[in-house]
Amino acid sequence: MTYQASKLTAAQSVEIVDAELPSQVPEGYVRLKLATASLCGTDLHYFKNFSNAGFQLQNALSLGHEACATVIDANGADLAAGQLVALNPIIFCGECENCGKGLVNLCTSKKFPGSATTVPHIDGFFREYFDFPAFCCHTVPEGTDPDHLTFAEPLACSMHSVNVGEVGPGTKVCITGCGPMGLLAVVAAASKGAQVEVTDVREAVVELACEVGASKGYVTGKDDLAALDSAYDVVIEASGSPHAFNQALELVKRQGKLVILSNIQPSETPVNLHKIMLKEVSVMGSFQFNKEFREAVELVTSRKVDFDKLIAARFPLGQTADALQYMADGKAFGKILLKPEQ
Repeated sequence: MTYQASKLTAAQSVEIVDAELPSQVPEGYVRLKLATASLCGTDLHYFKNFSNAGFQLQNALSLGHEACATVIDANGADLAAGQLVALNPIIFCGECENCGKGLVNLCTSKKFPGSATTVPHIDGFFREYFDFPAFCCHTVPEGTDPDHLTFAEPLACSMHSVNVGEVGPGTKVCITGCGPMGLLAVVAAASKGAQVEVTDVREAVVELACEVGASKGYVTGKDDLAALDSAYDVVIEASGSPHAFNQALELVKRQGKLVILSNIQPSETPVNLHKIMLKEVSVMGSFQFNKEFREAVELVTSRKVDFDKLIAARFPLGQTADALQYMADGKAFGKILLKPEQ
């Protein structure tokens, strides 16, 4: 079966190719047709550099790990042809010590599509058809909007950061950075009953954060943040900027929690590590998700959140390069979606 696939062949080089599906669906897998995919900052790093966080791609690859799809062939799984499913991209072993603890994000034999971390690489979801493990396919209520369901994976990442920070009703939270992950962290923290405020250098995204759950926002470089020193129980760093990390160290209260949701890239900017000691701050990483994927699917399908506000643009699959460049240009306030050709 021939289908259309987007392939990253080199840094800033994406080709649309005709690919072939195997004649047989592997045991334990289902055959799927892409419904909607969305772009992640990780995809952007691969697009710019052919690498991410020190992991170099060894060959051309279909990117994409945020998606939902329609079942074409259930292959014996408890799914129905035509059914929409959310896709959990973490292919965990279920046998290692971490999996036994429910920490599938830290599985020692984990495989992950569209990433150089898995060798040989596994093609991601920026393609029209693909086979994927049945246990990674989560059913959803009929009538779920696929454009909203593609938010399940990034929302799960943001929900994990909120859970790592033990955010609950009344927790005073600040999120530094209102990119897609920061905006979803607002949604996640607000869903827990927290009091959420945000900072960003862009006024437009601060306003958008307030539309989806933040009670107040501050524009870095414009608003005076001095009065916010040590004001927050939990700060979630979602920008990836060392400057924002330093800001987070100022904002978090003494013995508060600072959760790193972003993938902070190497930089010559000095980080004020002494603040961690002086304020006895607990600094925690937040990597992917565990039980939060199901939480995220439930929040999406509850229709309590207007995810349309978080969609910046839609591109056909054949224009994946344009979509990535649009993201690289910083024009997107929210998520960029990819849709298969009709």
